[in-house]
Amino acid sequence: MRCSPDHHGVALVGSAKEQSTNSGMHHMAFAVASLDEVFRSREHLRRHGVKIVYEGRRRAGCQIAVEFLDPDGHHLEIYWGLDEVGSDGRVRPPDEWRQTHTLEEAVDNAPPGQDTSLREPSLYLRKSQ
Repeated sequence: MRCSPDHHGVALVGSAKEQSTNSGMHHMAFAVASLDEVFRSREHLRRHGVKIVYEGRRRAGCQIAVEFLDPDGHHLEIYWGLDEVGSDGRVRPPDEWRQTHTLEEAVDNAPPGQDTSLREPSLYLRKSQ
């Protein structure tokens, strides 16, 4: 669901096939101004021993993110590059989604039109690290 040009403002996940035992919000997400900030956030979280539950790019929306748990166990997301919906209502088609499981994979496998250049290339961790 959305209320702005952003691909989504509220994302509903799961299946309605069974009664849910949970109710409540899954996570809060915070947009940052650059991809470098997502990489810096990951490094900060790692330095402080914060459990990262996901990093990379999910499917719809194509944002690059780091997701983690706060001290109370709430899911938080820091992201950059969320697709916007055009005034004609068009969204990126599924064949352009590029799901990845690391920030580096997200940089290397960008969907059409997403510039994943880093201002500070040293943030990119080589596979040997």
